[in-house]
Amino acid sequence: MSESSCVFCQIVRKQSPASVVYEDNEVIAFLSNRPVNVGHTLVVTKKHYQNIYELSEEEAAHLFKIAKRMAHAVKNATGVEAIRIVQNSGKDAGQVVFHLHVHVIPMKPHNYLQFDNALRPREQLDADAENIKQQLKQHTQPDSDRNGDSVQN
Repeated sequence: MSESSCVFCQIVRKQSPASVVYEDNEVIAFLSNRPVNVGHTLVVTKKHYQNIYELSEEEAAHLFKIAKRMAHAVKNATGVEAIRIVQNSGKDAGQVVFHLHVHVIPMKPHNYLQFDNALRPREQLDADAENIKQQLKQHTQPDSDRNGDSVQN
Protein backbone atom coordinates (compact mmCIF):
# COMPACT_ATOMS: atom_id res chain seq x y z
CA MET A 1 0.00 0.00 0.00
CA SER A 2 1.42 3.38 -0.96
CA GLU A 3 1.20 6.40 1.28
CA SER A 4 -1.01 8.20 -1.24
CA SER A 5 -3.64 5.42 -1.14
CA CYS A 6 -3.35 4.72 2.61
CA VAL A 7 -6.50 5.86 4.41
CA PHE A 8 -4.57 6.57 7.63
CA CYS A 9 -2.02 8.70 5.74
CA GLN A 10 -4.95 10.59 4.22
CA ILE A 11 -6.30 11.24 7.74
CA VAL A 12 -2.85 12.40 8.92
CA ARG A 13 -2.72 14.82 5.94
CA LYS A 14 -6.30 16.01 6.71
CA GLN A 15 -7.49 14.71 3.32
CA SER A 16 -10.03 12.32 4.87
CA PRO A 17 -12.37 12.99 7.79
CA ALA A 18 -11.78 11.53 11.23
CA SER A 19 -13.01 12.17 14.76
CA VAL A 20 -9.63 13.12 16.19
CA VAL A 21 -9.14 13.08 19.96
CA TYR A 22 -5.39 13.64 20.18
CA GLU A 23 -2.48 14.67 18.00
CA ASP A 24 1.20 15.42 18.44
CA ASN A 25 4.23 15.44 16.11
CA GLU A 26 4.47 11.63 15.98
CA VAL A 27 0.98 10.17 16.41
CA ILE A 28 -2.68 10.91 15.91
CA ALA A 29 -5.58 9.24 17.74
CA PHE A 30 -9.07 9.06 16.32
CA LEU A 31 -12.19 6.96 16.66
CA SER A 32 -12.68 3.85 14.57
CA ASN A 33 -15.61 4.29 12.19
CA ARG A 34 -16.32 0.54 12.59
CA PRO A 35 -15.88 0.20 16.34
CA VAL A 36 -15.96 -3.00 18.33
CA ASN A 37 -17.63 -0.86 21.01
CA VAL A 38 -18.43 2.83 21.35
CA GLY A 39 -15.18 4.68 22.08
CA HIS A 40 -12.92 2.32 20.08
CA THR A 41 -9.91 4.54 19.41
CA LEU A 42 -7.00 4.06 17.03
CA VAL A 43 -3.56 5.47 17.86
CA VAL A 44 -1.71 5.82 14.56
CA THR A 45 1.86 6.76 13.70
CA LYS A 46 2.05 9.83 11.50
CA LYS A 47 4.91 8.32 9.54
CA HIS A 48 3.80 5.49 7.29
CA TYR A 49 5.10 2.30 8.85
CA GLN A 50 3.45 -0.88 7.67
CA ASN A 51 4.01 -2.77 10.92
CA ILE A 52 5.70 -2.67 14.30
CA TYR A 53 8.96 -4.08 12.97
CA GLU A 54 9.66 -0.89 11.01
CA LEU A 55 9.67 1.75 13.74
CA SER A 56 12.35 2.51 16.31
CA GLU A 57 12.08 1.53 19.95
CA GLU A 58 11.77 5.23 20.88
CA GLU A 59 8.85 5.67 18.49
CA ALA A 60 7.25 2.47 19.82
CA ALA A 61 7.61 3.77 23.39
CA HIS A 62 5.86 7.02 22.46
CA LEU A 63 3.10 5.19 20.55
CA PHE A 64 2.32 3.03 23.57
CA LYS A 65 2.64 5.97 25.99
CA ILE A 66 -0.18 7.64 24.07
CA ALA A 67 -2.13 4.37 23.86
CA LYS A 68 -1.99 4.19 27.67
CA ARG A 69 -3.16 7.80 27.93
CA MET A 70 -6.01 7.00 25.54
CA ALA A 71 -6.92 3.92 27.58
CA HIS A 72 -7.53 6.09 30.65
CA ALA A 73 -9.57 8.64 28.70
CA VAL A 74 -11.64 6.02 26.86
CA LYS A 75 -12.31 4.10 30.08
CA ASN A 76 -13.50 7.25 31.85
CA ALA A 77 -15.51 8.53 28.88
CA THR A 78 -17.34 5.25 28.30
CA GLY A 79 -17.72 4.09 31.89
CA VAL A 80 -16.36 0.61 31.21
CA GLU A 81 -14.10 -1.26 33.60
CA ALA A 82 -12.00 -3.02 30.98
CA ILE A 83 -9.89 -1.89 28.04
CA ARG A 84 -8.34 -4.06 25.35
CA ILE A 85 -5.10 -2.84 23.72
CA VAL A 86 -4.38 -4.56 20.39
CA GLN A 87 -1.69 -4.13 17.76
CA ASN A 88 -1.91 -6.42 14.74
CA SER A 89 1.21 -6.68 12.55
CA GLY A 90 0.63 -8.66 9.37
CA LYS A 91 -2.32 -10.15 7.54
CA ASP A 92 -2.18 -13.39 9.54
CA ALA A 93 -2.42 -11.37 12.76
CA GLY A 94 -5.62 -9.71 11.53
CA GLN A 95 -4.15 -6.47 10.25
CA VAL A 96 -6.56 -4.90 7.75
CA VAL A 97 -5.11 -1.41 7.25
CA PHE A 98 -1.39 -1.77 6.59
CA HIS A 99 -0.34 1.37 8.45
CA LEU A 100 0.89 0.79 11.99
CA HIS A 101 -1.78 1.47 14.60
CA VAL A 102 -2.87 0.44 18.09
CA HIS A 103 -6.50 -0.27 18.97
CA VAL A 104 -7.79 0.98 22.33
CA ILE A 105 -11.08 -0.84 22.77
CA PRO A 106 -13.48 -0.39 25.69
CA MET A 107 -14.86 -3.79 26.68
CA LYS A 108 -18.16 -4.54 28.37
CA PRO A 109 -18.70 -7.61 30.55
CA HIS A 110 -19.02 -10.80 28.53
CA ASN A 111 -18.64 -9.18 25.09
CA TYR A 112 -15.01 -10.05 24.45
CA LEU A 113 -16.06 -12.44 21.69
CA GLN A 114 -18.94 -10.40 20.25
CA PHE A 115 -18.03 -7.70 17.76
CA ASP A 116 -20.55 -5.54 15.94
CA ASN A 117 -18.21 -3.43 13.77
CA ALA A 118 -21.16 -1.66 12.13
CA LEU A 119 -20.35 1.63 10.43
CA ARG A 120 -20.96 4.41 12.98
CA PRO A 121 -22.24 7.77 11.69
CA ARG A 122 -19.81 10.73 11.78
CA GLU A 123 -22.11 12.72 14.11
CA GLN A 124 -22.02 9.94 16.71
CA LEU A 125 -18.26 9.55 16.33
CA ASP A 126 -17.77 13.30 16.82
CA ALA A 127 -19.92 13.22 19.98
CA ASP A 128 -17.92 10.25 21.31
CA ALA A 129 -14.70 12.10 20.47
CA GLU A 130 -15.82 15.12 22.47
CA ASN A 131 -16.40 12.94 25.54
CA ILE A 132 -12.93 11.41 25.23
CA LYS A 133 -11.29 14.82 24.69
CA GLN A 134 -12.97 16.11 27.85
CA GLN A 135 -11.48 13.21 29.79
CA LEU A 136 -8.05 13.93 28.33
CA LYS A 137 -8.31 17.57 29.38
CA GLN A 138 -9.44 16.66 32.91
CA HIS A 139 -6.84 14.00 33.53
CA THR A 140 -3.73 15.16 31.69
CA GLN A 141 -1.37 17.90 32.65
CA PRO A 142 0.00 19.76 29.65
CA ASP A 143 3.62 18.87 29.17
CA SER A 144 6.15 20.60 27.05
CA ASP A 145 7.90 17.56 25.68
CA ARG A 146 9.37 17.31 22.19
CA ASN A 147 6.16 15.91 20.75
CA GLY A 148 3.96 18.99 20.91
CA ASP A 149 1.08 17.07 22.55
CA SER A 150 -2.36 18.54 22.04
CA VAL A 151 -5.94 17.59 22.58
CA GLN A 152 -7.86 18.49 19.44
CA ASN A 153 -10.60 21.10 19.82
